[in-house]
Amino acid sequence: MASTTLYSQRDPMLKKRDDFEDILEERRNSSDLKYAVRCYAPVLYKGLTPCKANMLKSMVLQSDHLRYVINQVSQESGEAPDIIHEEASVILEEMAHRLKISTVRFFAFTLTKAFKTLFQHICVNEEEYGSWYINLQQAIQEHPVVLLPSHRSYMDFLLMSYILYTYDLALPVIAAGMDFMGMKFIGEMLRMSGAFFIRRSFGGDKLYWAVFSEYVKTMLRNGFAPIEFFLEGTRSRTCKSLTPKIGLLNIVMEPFFKGEVFDVHLVPISISYERILEESLYARELLGVPKPKESTSGLLKARRILSENYGSIHVYFGQPVSIRSLAQDKVNRCKYNLVPRHIPRKPTKETQSFVTDTAYRIVRLQEDSMVLKPWVLMASILLQNLEGLELSLLTEQTLWLRGLAQSCGAFLDWPDHTPSAKVVSSSLALHRGLVCVSGGRVSLVLGEPQGLVTPEEALFNRAVSVLSCASYRNQILHVFIRPAILAVAIHNAASSKKDEVFNCFSFLCKMFSDEFILCPGDTVQDFEEACYLLVKSGSVQTLQQNIVVTDRGQSTLSFLNGLLESFLQGYQVVCQYFCEEACDSLTEKQYIPAVRSFAVKLILAGNLRCYEVLSSDMQKNALAALLRLGAVSKVKVADQVTLKVNKLAVNSLEDTLGGRLPTQKAVLARL
Repeated sequence: MASTTLYSQRDPMLKKRDDFEDILEERRNSSDLKYAVRCYAPVLYKGLTPCKANMLKSMVLQSDHLRYVINQVSQESGEAPDIIHEEASVILEEMAHRLKISTVRFFAFTLTKAFKTLFQHICVNEEEYGSWYINLQQAIQEHPVVLLPSHRSYMDFLLMSYILYTYDLALPVIAAGMDFMGMKFIGEMLRMSGAFFIRRSFGGDKLYWAVFSEYVKTMLRNGFAPIEFFLEGTRSRTCKSLTPKIGLLNIVMEPFFKGEVFDVHLVPISISYERILEESLYARELLGVPKPKESTSGLLKARRILSENYGSIHVYFGQPVSIRSLAQDKVNRCKYNLVPRHIPRKPTKETQSFVTDTAYRIVRLQEDSMVLKPWVLMASILLQNLEGLELSLLTEQTLWLRGLAQSCGAFLDWPDHTPSAKVVSSSLALHRGLVCVSGGRVSLVLGEPQGLVTPEEALFNRAVSVLSCASYRNQILHVFIRPAILAVAIHNAASSKKDEVFNCFSFLCKMFSDEFILCPGDTVQDFEEACYLLVKSGSVQTLQQNIVVTDRGQSTLSFLNGLLESFLQGYQVVCQYFCEEACDSLTEKQYIPAVRSFAVKLILAGNLRCYEVLSSDMQKNALAALLRLGAVSKVKVADQVTLKVNKLAVNSLEDTLGGRLPTQKAVLARL
């Protein structure tokens, strides 16, 4: 079986439209009921019959690891071990899945009906050589398998189980947030289709962590089923990849580190939506509107989406990645033999570094296999032309951007043998809620409601449209992020000397490391990749120790600078807020409403045109950067944690972002 390492990536240019199979095509031409009740006999781990859910719970409660932790908690709290054991049993009962094939068949039937209404196509990669499902089937049979899909929609985990059922593969058990339990009947249905429910945060609850980790590891060690979770931890409201959370990844790797399993295989999976079901909901959440609570009644009210067309979904299953192969010469597993396996131990610095690096590489693999539709290109252009532009010019610029994206390795789904004007017009029709065409001119729908509205309400509605459109632009950022950072560095650097440009590039990578997937320690490699791509596109030339922009490259660098303009402005506004308005007693909870209010005033006064500054995601990432760089720090006063601002440092960062101050010399300038 072709198990890959994270460093051998397939050229996205080799992926074609013909490499995908539309699994809805057969569903449209055959009985949904027959599909749901058909013979389902997946290959299982080492041919074993999976134990029942109750047996699984019993194995967890009787494990040496959990008994050890129960005795620890008993000694610390003074409560009897039997009481702590009962608490553990209650936690496990609340958490555990109860996978039943009858419920899976019910979902297979109902989801088929819904998918055929909502989507034109659900396309799954189907290569000529080394079919993904043969590789995955073999991996499931030989090793514990962990499925790691990207996460952009509630639809993701339902879609994953639906596809695996369609291909007669073992159904996964899925880590889901406790929020879904508020849906009562639906929550229990999800539990019976393989979901196990965990709290969003455990705090310092040692017992909960022990029950959770032992439950996951018991399923993994015994090959109960593939385990599925989202590395990003939560849905990305901005539709760009989030910084990976490594807690669960640590747990699934531990049995390998301790020699309890021979290997664990990780499977990166990319799910790309042509039109996102939650697009306006996400925009409103980013603007401070509370997230609707998950409920059965809310689900029933959402039935109106069934009258909408959401285009196509593309799902790309990557090659299984062997942890054993990755860890060779990187992790010394002998250390784990010095302590009994059931005793919990903190991961070593070496192990933690390996897990973090693996998480970032997996997310990069997810990004590389994201399928981008024409609308993503069009949204990127429209956001740099909020006043609108002629349809013919939009078509021309979209074709230009298609060429640039392909030269940077983008995986584009552009219809073959279809006139470009028709491709553009069909994309505009699908996204008619975001864009309008009038008199041959295309512009975003800035959605001001009828009747009298306040300036703040009008601004909010414009911001919803911009942030919704930005969620599509964000889908291509991983393709351009390194060349775009280099374009800004070339613009901001004091000279065209390569080391000056690198210093600026390095600073921007540090600043935006919470905003984009930039692997720690890869700055030199990222810089070289960015130079290569811009040279390849004919945008720059490297002459001796200088980076020179070509005449042809002016428009390319202008576009790339424009891609990052909203992020540069957003971070500068946050810096400006901390220097001008932040009070000494500002708490983290007060920060987002306060900086949003500050940005609203700037926009209404005509001093700022960037609506993306209002996004809570950008505001959180900007604060994380300032904390990481030491310009802001957290100080505990009494029972409150406040933000202490070093105004000199914040002002210096603001000026550096704006290109008004040269970057300090980077340590790694040897290129």
